Amino acid sequence: MADVLEDLLADGLRIVFCGTRPGIASAARQAYYAKPGNRFWRTLHEVGLTPRLFAADEYRLLLPLGIGLTDLAKTSAGQDSTLSAAELHIDRLRASLERHRPQCLAFTSKNAAELALGRRNLRFGLLDERFCGIETHVLPSTSGLATSHWDIAPWQALARRVKEEKRHAAA
Repeated sequence: MADVLEDLLADGLRIVFCGTRPGIASAARQAYYAKPGNRFWRTLHEVGLTPRLFAADEYRLLLPLGIGLTDLAKTSAGQDSTLSAAELHIDRLRASLERHRPQCLAFTSKNAAELALGRRNLRFGLLDERFCGIETHVLPSTSGLATSHWDIAPWQALARRVKEEKRHAAA
C-alpha cells in the first residue's frame, strides 16, 4: 500500500515533526497539516522556526531549514479516533530516525507520542527519555479538533531549544 504523504526527511535535520497520521484534507491536498483551521504553519512561524508563514503545499521548503515531517501511520488518513494499531508504522519511524539521526524529534500531539512510546499520561514538553536516542518533545496538537487543549508554550520552548542548539553548533 502506498504512503498517503511522502516523508520529508534527510540527514542532519535540526528537528523532525511526527504526527499520528494525515487528516482527510491533508491526504486530498497531498500536503502536511493542510486542513483550514490547523495552526501548524502559523505556529512554526509564530515561534520563529520558519522565517515566514508557509502554506501547507510549500511543506518541501522546510527541508533546507533543517525541518522534517513524518507520521506514525503512513498508509491511511483520517481522524486519530478511527486509527487502528495495525495502521501504525512505528518500526518504520525508528528505522528512519536511526538512518537520518535528527537532533530532535517532536510529536505533534500527545496521542502520537503515547502511541510511539507505548506509554500513557505523558506531559507536554521535553521528555526525560529519548526515542531512538534522539531528544524527544511532546507538543499540543495544532488540529482544530484539539482547540480546547491548545497551548503554544511547549512549541515556544521547543523553538528556544532548537535555536540554542543551533548557536552551540555554530560556535
